[in-house]
Amino acid sequence: MAENLPSGLLDACVVVGASNDKLKEVCEFHQQENGVPFPMLDPEVLQVHVPPFVMKENHAEPGIGNFSRVQRRRSFIKKKHDRRAASSGNARTSVSSTEDVSVPKDLDLVALPQLCFPGGLQVSKEPKDDHFHFLVFTDVFGNQTHGVVVQYYRPIQLFQDGSTHQNGHVYKHSRLYSPYGVCIISKHPYYTALRDSLSCLLGQLKTCRLADLDERVKEFSAKLALVPIPPPGSLHVMFTLRPLTIVLPSREDRDRPVIDLDLHLPFLCFRPRVLLQIMTSILTEQRLVFFSSDWARLTLMAECFMLYIHPLRWQHPLVPTLSRQMLDFLMAPTAFLMGCHLSHFKEVAMETDDLILINIDEGTLSSDVTIPEAPRAAAECFKRRSNGLQLHYDVETVHHAVCMDINDLRTQRKKWQQSLNWEIQKVTLEFIVNAFRDVNDHLSYEHRVFNTEEFLKTRQPEDQPFYKKVLETHIFHSFLKERLSRKTDAFTRMEISTRTEAQRMKAGTENPRRPTMQEMARKYSCPENCLSKRLGRSLPNLGEEKNLSIPRHTSLKDKVSLDISLNIPATPVKIFKLPDFPPPLVYNYVHHYYGEVTHQLGKAMALSTGDSSLLARYYYLRGLINTLNSKRIEALSDFLNLYKTDVELFPGELVRTLVDSLQKEERVQAEKRPDLKKLLCKLKSDENSELVSDVHVKKFVLPKSSMQLEEFVKCIQESGIVRDIDTIHRLFTALTDGQHKVIDPDTFRVFYTFWKETEAEAQDVHLPSEVIEHLDNNECVYKLSSSVKTNHGVGKIAMTQKRLFLLTEGRPGYVEITKFRDIEEVKISAAPFLLLKIPSLKIKSSLRKEYFEANLKSECDLWSLMIKEMWAGRRMADDHKDPQHMQQALTNVLLMDAVVGCLQSTKATLAASGLAYYDKMKRDATVIVPKTTVETLKHRINPSLCMTTPQTVHVLLYTPGQLYSSDCDLDGNPKLWCALGNGTVVVFDAASWSMQQNCIQIGTKPLNCMLGLDQEQVWIGSQDSEIYIINTRSMSCHKQLTDHRAEVMDFALEEKTSRFSQTQVYSCSADGFVIVWDVLTLKVKKQFHLDCEGLAFINLHNGTLWCGARDCIMEVKKNGSLHRKLSIPEAVMSTNTSFSSFLLVVERGEIWTSFTDSGELYVWTVTDLTTPSNRVTLPECTGVTCMIRVKDQIWVGCHNSGPKQSGARGKIFVLDSESCSVQKELQAHTDSVQALCSAEDRYVLSGSAKRDGKIAIWKVE
Repeated sequence: MAENLPSGLLDACVVVGASNDKLKEVCEFHQQENGVPFPMLDPEVLQVHVPPFVMKENHAEPGIGNFSRVQRRRSFIKKKHDRRAASSGNARTSVSSTEDVSVPKDLDLVALPQLCFPGGLQVSKEPKDDHFHFLVFTDVFGNQTHGVVVQYYRPIQLFQDGSTHQNGHVYKHSRLYSPYGVCIISKHPYYTALRDSLSCLLGQLKTCRLADLDERVKEFSAKLALVPIPPPGSLHVMFTLRPLTIVLPSREDRDRPVIDLDLHLPFLCFRPRVLLQIMTSILTEQRLVFFSSDWARLTLMAECFMLYIHPLRWQHPLVPTLSRQMLDFLMAPTAFLMGCHLSHFKEVAMETDDLILINIDEGTLSSDVTIPEAPRAAAECFKRRSNGLQLHYDVETVHHAVCMDINDLRTQRKKWQQSLNWEIQKVTLEFIVNAFRDVNDHLSYEHRVFNTEEFLKTRQPEDQPFYKKVLETHIFHSFLKERLSRKTDAFTRMEISTRTEAQRMKAGTENPRRPTMQEMARKYSCPENCLSKRLGRSLPNLGEEKNLSIPRHTSLKDKVSLDISLNIPATPVKIFKLPDFPPPLVYNYVHHYYGEVTHQLGKAMALSTGDSSLLARYYYLRGLINTLNSKRIEALSDFLNLYKTDVELFPGELVRTLVDSLQKEERVQAEKRPDLKKLLCKLKSDENSELVSDVHVKKFVLPKSSMQLEEFVKCIQESGIVRDIDTIHRLFTALTDGQHKVIDPDTFRVFYTFWKETEAEAQDVHLPSEVIEHLDNNECVYKLSSSVKTNHGVGKIAMTQKRLFLLTEGRPGYVEITKFRDIEEVKISAAPFLLLKIPSLKIKSSLRKEYFEANLKSECDLWSLMIKEMWAGRRMADDHKDPQHMQQALTNVLLMDAVVGCLQSTKATLAASGLAYYDKMKRDATVIVPKTTVETLKHRINPSLCMTTPQTVHVLLYTPGQLYSSDCDLDGNPKLWCALGNGTVVVFDAASWSMQQNCIQIGTKPLNCMLGLDQEQVWIGSQDSEIYIINTRSMSCHKQLTDHRAEVMDFALEEKTSRFSQTQVYSCSADGFVIVWDVLTLKVKKQFHLDCEGLAFINLHNGTLWCGARDCIMEVKKNGSLHRKLSIPEAVMSTNTSFSSFLLVVERGEIWTSFTDSGELYVWTVTDLTTPSNRVTLPECTGVTCMIRVKDQIWVGCHNSGPKQSGARGKIFVLDSESCSVQKELQAHTDSVQALCSAEDRYVLSGSAKRDGKIAIWKVE
């Protein structure tokens, strides 16, 4: 439990030096052997200071006030009379006559003295300059602790009796100086802040008496222990140690480490080429050793490179500072990163092999190990960015006035350094993103598989050595785990923000991998400006065709410039200044200090009510301080407020510790508060439901035993060939010829090999530039026949996703055969050849009078099957305005080809015909789209594209874009938010209808409603009774409202009515409660309960609430009092139905109501709710699911499970609100319509249940 308690800036402070006995011996040696160099002494621990420095006097109170830290530490005991006999082997302190000092278990007091004096400890005749260096300690679990050491010199003087002392009387003997080291140890890498803090201490240590030394260090340590660590985000913490003001920067977000050092130091020491070599060596897990004549540079350089490769993390030993006695560590057989003094360079180079030796002082790298080159395109981009960095402070500030105050000068320098650090982070992160951008394309999220072989095949030949090594490392394995968990971190955000137009469009497709014409032109050195007119071409609003094929990967040369994306400024920060430190060793003063900190935080919070992000940081800090001050209830209240301000900061483990430590009366007090009571229940529920998540990563391997259908589905999905389960089932039937129930491993191996060989052959297809000019930029050649005779000459028939063309032989040329949408007939005939008749394929195009004929011989049946499937898929895509049908047809065709190549039998083509899904539908004429539907339908998109099975579309929300977006975090385009099953939200760019975010996980239960607010947040109501608030910038859930006790059903927005009013949101839950929220503060302004069965809808008009439940619709005043009530009509009540939705048509004073199990709409006048004024019967409709009003039309989503349908079919009826007549009947989906929303009254979007699972976009007339 104690492990989860908050720690301050300091975890321990250790004073290291030579024992008095050793110093006495040195002085005696000096008197006898004058002129002989002083011997090296073994440094020893002289003092250890660790928190807690004060205890509450009432020891009867257990738990959090004392933090129980002694339980996790070991004793460090020294008796007063043994002070002079301290040694490293039997470490003692000089604290009191008999005092038990607790020492952190992870603090190695044996090795620490050597690290504090890595070059050895030696007495000198002259005082030397103070010297700082930095340490990193890593335990067996990979947890790091950081240290900052200062070495300073104090005089040693001799008394007449020969004893040694300091600051005593001066005698005729020459004065000697002994070095001492003070080491601050912290869990947080605040190198600059701790160095500044030690600098403030130095002045006191040099002037104080020896007797006061222990107390000065202890008081200094106690002050640093009072400094809280700021939470991730935009709030820094400032404190004062005379004469300096010191700032603790926060982490940018919870996934990034603290950065409190100068990130540009490696750029000053190494050229970009060497920087890339070092980063590559780290990424490939080599054995690296840094050398420098200055110990301080070693750790800082190593830490900079660790930050450069973020979010990848070094997984091996990291010991940037090795003392003389630790050089044998370099013989370790594993990968490591270590550092030692430059004087050992030749010795290490001669005695060890396979090391990469990095000389910081000279900026060189030498090794007998072959270091693979970084990926060329990513490296070139890195070099260009590096050359643009402004690394010299004096050049940047030459125009500034001279600062007269040291703290002003430090502040000016710190601002410059933070700005430069931010630029360097972007440059290095861009390198990582460019190197590993395509990893996501080869992941099977469902089975946690990474297809290493296929990823390597897509890399450029010169980049292969790099990737072959990286893919086998622990670093990359950990990175894969995070990608498979769909982690939204800095890598993900930059990868999305720097996508080209083609890459954004590719996110909404699932085409097999083939080189595009653009890539082919580049590959064979065609002038890039030949294709410049096509670069960046995007899908027009509601276009039909250009989304059908997307380049698989795009060279960084042809990327849209990333300057705009990388020009994102750092988030502005606020600084909270701590009060002046009290006497830190007296409990009452410390208790009062904590009270003063909470008071200052309260004042800061009162001034930050409009900034929820900043407010969350204040709540977090106040919760920590209240925890330290034993105010448990107040601390829980502060942490609970994080749900409404920034839930990502919520410290779950600390809160559990707080709850466990509650005393009996405190627990009773917490149980009386509904919010805390729910928190206690939630923590208990979460603890009981915690499951060990599957975090392993597998590589795809071919099966070694026969597979039944279920195993075959898993294997195909892992291989990355197909994800859709229905398609895999058809493939299983084709490979088993419909007879066997299993597929043997040899059959699968042959099929898989043929599929991959076909992909590889497509990569080697060479099309002359004259041919490429006739094709669209994003077309790919998917199938190429053997040389055949045609009525247009001899050549090869090529198939793309759009057309067929003939690649003539001899002088290569291009002959257009037909586009798939222009085909009128495909048939097989027999062409006479001497005495034989050769199978011939004839294709009739609507644009040509004559047939195209090709003597395909044995390939004829397969080509006929493939062309018919593509033709049928093209027709289906055009009729349904759904490009995915064409993509699916293309997948079917390639699977047919692989099946025929695998089976190699006379029945192979017949078996492959089972994959001709669209051709069968066309022949059976099972899908006939009415003309009205075709004319009104504009486009279809599939939110379940990245999933194995279609999901139900529960809710749709359209959020408008911004014409001029000054915020570089926002792209300004409108968005379509789609809530699927199990709490998944998918986001589309509504300008191109390409998928922007394929999975935002919101809880684990289905979502019921969504509401967009202020371009920056989306509210989502869930069946788990929570309201989740998504930040549209980060695309993550950062707030939760937990006041409802049942599933949240609907929202209503009340805009500002005057300058003095606030925007409010009404939310209702199924248990009949309505809560009114202040949008700015997220506080509950009021709540009331309605007596009804299953409250589901809420609408606000003219200051009146209209609330819909299963059994009634109510007009309610804002105070919650019932005004009027509308019940289910008797004519409908007999069907056991309930209200499914209602609409207010204000201009006509009408209320439209619908029912779950009735195809009738009832229209009521607002003035008379007793009898409906009109009834509208919807043909072939068995129930209404949703209704919206668009202009003067009422759009009604239905379900129909009548006997004429093989299954449920969703229809949309468009009614005229004035005449109450049906204007259009649209066959929208193959399953019931579940959601409707309007896009600026120009389009209506409909989502369906999981048998269809798609979103249709309709034109509003």
